Amino acid sequence: MDKLYKRLRDVHEAGAYRLNCTLDDLRGAAHEAGFAFFEIDFSEVHSKGALLAALAEAIGAPEWFGNNWDALADALGDLSWRPSSGYVLVLRDVSVDAADEDMLNNILLETVAYWEMQNKAFWAFYA
Repeated sequence: MDKLYKRLRDVHEAGAYRLNCTLDDLRGAAHEAGFAFFEIDFSEVHSKGALLAALAEAIGAPEWFGNNWDALADALGDLSWRPSSGYVLVLRDVSVDAADEDMLNNILLETVAYWEMQNKAFWAFYA
């Protein structure tokens, strides 16, 4: 887990990936790194609206969250209500249509790039 902890802290390696370790190992490494850890189970989510609502709930989005893609991008690029030295977002069992999954992945990659410029790691893992 020490190797995973060190890897999570590398701002330049952060990105959106398929999870290739146990969720418990990732959770432990994120905790050790002092990162905020968000986990969302999408097994019962099959629409864009439900996906956005689940994400907003998981990150504790503020009231201004507008339940649209722009609001998600804004919220993930803010997270002022959840200050941390880094962020780990785990998306379990994503089962929305391909266009919505592509849009989500693009927003996650833009979020990774934004936080990298702030010298903070933002990781997204599909599990």
